[in-house]
Amino acid sequence: MTFSIVGRCEETGQLGIAISSSSIAVGARCPWVRAGVGVVATQNVTLPALGPQILDALEGAQIDASAALERTLGAHEWREYRQVTVVDAQGRTAFFSGKQALGTYHAVAGAQCVAAGNMLAGVHVIEAMIPAFENASGHLADRLLAAMHAAIAAGGEAGPVHSAALKIAGEQSWPLVDLRVDWADDDPIGKLDALWRAYEPQMRDYVTRALNPTAAPSYGVPGDE
Repeated sequence: MTFSIVGRCEETGQLGIAISSSSIAVGARCPWVRAGVGVVATQNVTLPALGPQILDALEGAQIDASAALERTLGAHEWREYRQVTVVDAQGRTAFFSGKQALGTYHAVAGAQCVAAGNMLAGVHVIEAMIPAFENASGHLADRLLAAMHAAIAAGGEAGPVHSAALKIAGEQSWPLVDLRVDWADDDPIGKLDALWRAYEPQMRDYVTRALNPTAAPSYGVPGDE
């Protein structure tokens, strides 16, 4: 019911995730990212707490992705029901798929990225995502979305996809990008891509507005002067 890709941009150090699901509002439960620390997807039978717990382990203990994942899942009673992927701030990767993961499931690590999914049309869906990410150009969001489109082209989930999310951390403590399609009857990934295209030209302006309101551009909406 879910497939995702977590990744790091080698040039900017940005960390991000793109994810989709047959369930409603996947962006509310599964993607977790922290600037300068790491990015986590916690999916399958989702336990949202795993995301911040792994990020806390990465940040507090200053350990790598594999150690943070092992430390967090090691004491977890229901780990065999979870599917989790991690990329840390240095681009090191880790992933886990429990034996109780749903349907056809798979995970693959690439260069500073991990793709994973369950209830898939086939394992080739996930294998298509890594080269799509690695060979794409542009902003990290473009590369993450390229992987998602590749997954859909390869067959996607065994059933229909209804929600999608894109979340990226840059230099600030808040997300640089946090876009969601919580429910769509068809093509939520396409709708998410359209949201990104609309948001990208304004993305940096919102950072400027936060850091220096006197330099904030106006978009001509009421009260925005």
